[in-house]
Amino acid sequence: MRRVGVIGHGAIGSVVASEVAAGRVRGCELGGVLTRSHLAPMAVTSIDELLERSDVIVEAAGHGAVADHGPRVLDAGLDLLVVSVGALVDEGLRTKLADRQAGGGRLLLSAGAIGGLGLLRAASLLGAIHAVHLTTTKSPAALVASWMTPSLLAELKHGTQPVPVFEGSAREAVQRFPASVNVAATLALATLGFDSTRVTIVADRTAPCVRHVIEVEAEAGRYAFHIENTPSSNPRTSAITPYNVLRALCDQSDAVVVGL
Repeated sequence: MRRVGVIGHGAIGSVVASEVAAGRVRGCELGGVLTRSHLAPMAVTSIDELLERSDVIVEAAGHGAVADHGPRVLDAGLDLLVVSVGALVDEGLRTKLADRQAGGGRLLLSAGAIGGLGLLRAASLLGAIHAVHLTTTKSPAALVASWMTPSLLAELKHGTQPVPVFEGSAREAVQRFPASVNVAATLALATLGFDSTRVTIVADRTAPCVRHVIEVEAEAGRYAFHIENTPSSNPRTSAITPYNVLRALCDQSDAVVVGL
């Protein structure tokens, strides 16, 4: 049995922890949860204690947690399954984590709320990928940000039509919406990188789901993925996201991108 440690007990971490603790993840048992929440099963208060009780660590606490705890996890020789993939937009952090893999732990990235990444990675091995475009549609409440102009904020609050709130590179998308577009980072790392992957983000109060449309042109072919996910209790997150983590734990790996 692999002991799974979880960092965070929010919309993603709480589901991962409860499902593992209940014995519903083949070959895994819960080692502990690093959190301030008194509701978490097997809660611990320090990363040292979590490392002692775990064989693999799931990060589900945001970009800061990747920077604060990622190097320690890999130095301990444990695999680190990252949910907050957008943290890797920081080149220095990405390099630091990649170098730490020499200690035996692997840096693994969760596919989160999207799919098709295995096919796209295969396409990149066959030949050049020419263009990648992600269009993400979420509720306005999931996209409100402090940098927005008063007119845009008013449109998000009162408007009834879809509102494009961003168009640019995956790098800028992750920097502007760090809690909402980790999928952009994962797609970028699996294909053209942060600066060449294009992202459009749309706010739509009438959308009953979180929608991701991925369009790719490559030497291997043309690909389009249309994904509509039920939101979780946190409107910034799809309900499927923690279950993609659980699927990865069942499969013993989630090698979307390994050895960055």
